[in-house]
Amino acid sequence: MQYYLYIICKEIEMSNTVKTINPATEQTIETYTLLSQKEAEQVIEKSHETYLKWRLTSFTERAKYLNKLASLFEDQKEAIAKLMTEEMGKVYEQGFQEVELCAGICRYTAEQGPEVLADEERDMDGGRAIISYQPTGVLLGIQPWNFPLYQVIRYSAANIMAGNTTVLKHAGNVFGMAEKIEELFKQAGFPEYCFNNLLIDGKTASSLISHKAISGVTFTGSDATGKKVAEEAGKHVKKTVLELGSNDAYLVLDDADLELAVKTCVTGRMINNGETCVSAKRFVVVESLYDDFKAQIKEQFEAMKMGDPMADDTDLGPMAREDLRDGIHDQVMESVKAGANIVTGGEIPSQTGYYYPPTLLDNLAPGMPAYDDELFGPVASLIKAKDNDDAMRIANDSRYGLGGGIFSKDEKKAIELAKKYFDTGMININGYGLAQPNLPFGGVKESGYGREHGGFGMREFVNIKCIMINS
Repeated sequence: MQYYLYIICKEIEMSNTVKTINPATEQTIETYTLLSQKEAEQVIEKSHETYLKWRLTSFTERAKYLNKLASLFEDQKEAIAKLMTEEMGKVYEQGFQEVELCAGICRYTAEQGPEVLADEERDMDGGRAIISYQPTGVLLGIQPWNFPLYQVIRYSAANIMAGNTTVLKHAGNVFGMAEKIEELFKQAGFPEYCFNNLLIDGKTASSLISHKAISGVTFTGSDATGKKVAEEAGKHVKKTVLELGSNDAYLVLDDADLELAVKTCVTGRMINNGETCVSAKRFVVVESLYDDFKAQIKEQFEAMKMGDPMADDTDLGPMAREDLRDGIHDQVMESVKAGANIVTGGEIPSQTGYYYPPTLLDNLAPGMPAYDDELFGPVASLIKAKDNDDAMRIANDSRYGLGGGIFSKDEKKAIELAKKYFDTGMININGYGLAQPNLPFGGVKESGYGREHGGFGMREFVNIKCIMINS
């Protein structure tokens, strides 16, 4: 995810302060002073002290606090959604969906955690064995801005339920949300330093990986930066979970419901202002449906209303930062220079705010940013396939493998393709959806490794301890 590379490596203006800026108004919201490395290390050490006590608490107690946190999310959803809109431009109504998802994650984790993490008994030669899932310590989460609440809750809820404690390095443009999340954990009754926000830059975050109290790192961001995080953690034999870039392909096969495919692809590309890791980024359409799909998707892109993210009738808000808007425009222009065609959009509007219009590119080929790379914003790549087999070939012609989709009226065929041939971690059939609490989330290839949600995340950072009892 290219959006994160700037934050982790540079941090805004390389100073000891960070400004949050409203991307719709370009006005400064707040200025934050960064912690020094020593100050951050002191928080980690206190988090470790809390971990030594927290790991001994019951599942019942942990679940109680998570359910309380879920209720707080619901009680304060308006304020939380408004903060998202102000800091990163999320359409206000979509903020409610994120808050509700986080409440659902907390409740699912509280309900399922005792079963997922329960001891198991197995027979062995000469006796029996107990397999126990025990926490490992303090986890460092390095998280992006695009889902500023969800990205934090999805790792912290699971790992706190497992008996770990967590510290957070959030993206610099959503430091207000980072502080709000810490406040909500405290309001829910969690012990002090069970969850802690660290206002630090990328350099400090990288240096903290080696701290003896950090037992693992979970990272969401660009594949380039993720590799650096994994390399640093590997030096110290520490586990990582990585959710990295994506270039998700949505296949429109020859028997697809065209109207459904068009409608779904618009939603899948433009939700969260196009700034979603599992967006529908590449539309791979068979030749027989290509022209009709292109005409309809163009019409729907041009019908979208771009404007104030707080307004009820807004479909598309601003991009989260000026550099992100300029970066995606550069990718569009580089693709055009290499032979791509702009079907619609592709121009920076002359208005206040970091807006970029719904943009559709076609005539794409390998070597172009719009074909090879992640375009993290409201830009879709339209690619013609000769037939269904060619569509699957194109879908897999990517270094990424996070999500994807298949449109076909033959559900059995679609499931077969998804299961055996589509080289990605998550596949939607005849629809589009974001994360769900009870389903695993994660990818393959350069989209990373490890899984969150569905109970899988609770076992990522535990010691699977085997106790052998001879009798």
